[in-house]
Amino acid sequence: MAHYTPPLRDMQFVLHELLHVEDELKRLPRHADVDADTINAVLEEGGRFAAEVLFPLNISGDAEGCTLDKTTHEVTPPKGFKAAYKQYVEGGWPALSCDPAYGGQGLPIVLNQCMYEMMNSANQAWTMYPGLSHGAYECLKAHGTDEQKKTYLPKLTSGEWTGTMCLTEPHCGTDLGMLRTKAEALPDGGYKLTGQKIFISAGEHDMADNIIHLVLARLPDAPAGSKGISLFVVPKFHVKADGSLGERNPIFCGALEHKMGIHGNATCQINLDGAHATLVGQPNKGLAAMFVMMNAARLGVGNQSLGLTEVAYQNAAAYAKDRIQMRSLSGPKDPDKPADTIIVHPDVRKMLLTARAYAEGGRALAIYIALLIDKELSSDDEAERKQCADTVALLTPIVKAFLTDNGWIATSHCMQVYGGHGYIHEWGMEQYVRDSRINMIYEGTNTIQSLDLLGRKVLGDNGAKLKAFGKLIADFVEAEGTDEAMQEFINPLADLGDKVTKLTTELGMKAFGNADEVGGAAVDYLRVVGHLVFAWLWARMAKEALAKQGSGDPFYTAKLHTARFYFAKLLPETASLIRTARAGVAPLMAMDEALF
Repeated sequence: MAHYTPPLRDMQFVLHELLHVEDELKRLPRHADVDADTINAVLEEGGRFAAEVLFPLNISGDAEGCTLDKTTHEVTPPKGFKAAYKQYVEGGWPALSCDPAYGGQGLPIVLNQCMYEMMNSANQAWTMYPGLSHGAYECLKAHGTDEQKKTYLPKLTSGEWTGTMCLTEPHCGTDLGMLRTKAEALPDGGYKLTGQKIFISAGEHDMADNIIHLVLARLPDAPAGSKGISLFVVPKFHVKADGSLGERNPIFCGALEHKMGIHGNATCQINLDGAHATLVGQPNKGLAAMFVMMNAARLGVGNQSLGLTEVAYQNAAAYAKDRIQMRSLSGPKDPDKPADTIIVHPDVRKMLLTARAYAEGGRALAIYIALLIDKELSSDDEAERKQCADTVALLTPIVKAFLTDNGWIATSHCMQVYGGHGYIHEWGMEQYVRDSRINMIYEGTNTIQSLDLLGRKVLGDNGAKLKAFGKLIADFVEAEGTDEAMQEFINPLADLGDKVTKLTTELGMKAFGNADEVGGAAVDYLRVVGHLVFAWLWARMAKEALAKQGSGDPFYTAKLHTARFYFAKLLPETASLIRTARAGVAPLMAMDEALF
């Protein structure tokens, strides 16, 4: 049956051998005392919580789902979820990377990143309950009033209260300029909100004492479109002056969505019936404030698929080494048994190595981004802070879209390894496929991420951010170009870097004549750039493994095999993607819509 082992060795490789986080953190005053031993100890304990507390609730939580009492509007999560959350809070995990000024532990984001990967592997549906709280914390920390910070941040930090993000409405998803939820000013300086929101993850539950909803709404005199959106904080229970909880605010769960996956998480239709709220930031500037939370959520969603990719791989690999079916094409490998284990078959290995390469490449990217965020927030060097911020902005849509596309591919492959058993609920694999599918949709569909990458992050600044990132790749290629052992990694990396430069220029020129060309090429373009980022990271990991393979540690041997597989079997996908991106928008738009 299903199992999960936290990938601590690979995390330590990325943290300490690839990225040298201890040295990087020592340059940041707030993290100067964080050493490798501290990092490893925290991750070991976090992995134990994920594997021993959360993982056993994953399949049962999926089978049971959530229950809504339509009379009281209260939602009960699956059995064991509330007790697990209590352990999570008592262990201090919500406060891991929060500011000590609000009761946080002040540890770096890279630790939080690794903790959340393990929790997502263990139980994505459960992890979504605390998952948005940190984003709400960051949003209020950046844009909240002193009173809002005092009221909400300590409780979000401790995990006593959780947070949500209320954007989508029945008639508008990504197009938030169309939202209709109304906000009316009240004599006490607050506001009254009326409207409906849908698809609100963890929108109602009994796991925490209060739920802090961040809600987008429109003031009566607001400009049309996205320029007329304001952001409000709406607590489930009113908070009294002394910090204690008062009466229920009229923000209720009207229904639970019946979903393909993540059954253990309460995805709610939320009704606001004159709910009392306070304004966050300036009137009509709510979307900019909410983007603090949205960008954090996009990185978090990429992390969800990373977690699922890892746990699906672990289970499929174990199954393939145990399940016997048929003989190897080149002759029996275990003649004493009636058949060979299926791991002898080349295509089974291809599916397993695809999942492994996407898991380990995704982990390297996710931790790299987390370290950049730590430096962006804490460096004394203004130029470094800006450079890190630019790189995070460039790579955020790749983390969200590339990792979630890869997660869908990987979980599907891993289910295939199981054959018919993969389709059966009790084995756990079909749940990973179902759970992973939402990650490509919410927090901005992957097409939206692709448009953001090509249209805004690349063409929007004439390629400045991409060129700066490309220089990192070019410098690595130049430094390693004379090492014969690295040629199998350096040559394809350099070649793809040149092709991305040419493709970007070509698409930019086309876009001047017809903006739809961006829409026609964006999805293919993001996947090409995603592979460029992965190829850079895999080449760097191969360099470390080559230097240490003489140690006799099989970890480095496996890392090299996986790197070679990635470059031989996955990276070549970029050739067809570049060709389809160059095919332009005409094949998509030429047919009259009446013919569809």
